[in-house]
Parts: sequence; C-alpha cells; structure tokens
Amino acid sequence: MKIIILGAGQVGGTLAEHLAHEENDITVVDTDGGRLRDLHNRLDIRTVSGPASYPMVLRQAGCEDADMLIAVTNSDEVNMIACQVAHTLFRTPTKIARVRATAYLTRKGLFAHEAVPIDVLISPSRWSPTISAA
Repeated sequence: MKIIILGAGQVGGTLAEHLAHEENDITVVDTDGGRLRDLHNRLDIRTVSGPASYPMVLRQAGCEDADMLIAVTNSDEVNMIACQVAHTLFRTPTKIARVRATAYLTRKGLFAHEAVPIDVLISPSRWSPTISAA
C-alpha cells in the first residue's frame, strides 16, 4: 500500500516505522530536515521536505497515486487542509487526520465528504477514532 504520512514528529515517526516494517511504500513529509534525515537513515522510506498542505509538496510526495494520506502534523489546520487538497486535487481514497481542537470536533457535519473530507478522525481528547459517514 502506498501511504503518505504528513508530520515527522513522534506520532508520524512511529507510524512510519510500523508501516514500513509491514512492507508498505511510505513517504513522510515535514518541514524539519533533521527529522526527515533521521527517519530516512533508519527506515526504508522516502522523505519530502516542505509544507504538508501545499499541492506541489503533496504531488512531490506521490499523492496522485497514494492509497492513503495520514495527516499528523502539529497543526489541526494543516492536517485538515491537506486532506481537503488530497481529496480535491488527487482523489486520494483514504484520508486520516489528527484534530485536537474541541472547536472543530464539536461542529456536527464539519468532517463530511462534502465539507472537510476526512475518513478517519483521530482525536487525542476522545478515547477512540471517529469514522466519518461517507
């Protein structure tokens, strides 16, 4: 499976490690070159340096033919916009995003496909992931 992970922090790095060991084709995107180098040196993955929600960066990461995008940067807004861009421009089939702010999580219908198209919403403040109705 071709998976793009946005964010090379603790969550993104751990995901990359686990998914790479399961024989997936992994690309990690982040603005921190040092974190990307560290991951690339430890794992058999691709890395792309740049802002995770930019269309050109997502294209460079291979979003055009990715099976899944997992957005776990430290910014809810970047995660949400990246999923929107992946959906609108690249028709990425599965989009997963971490969103922490209650201001977003309490708005009914915000994460529907006709709004902000996120298939699985990860929220550390909730005890389980929320799967959006398609």
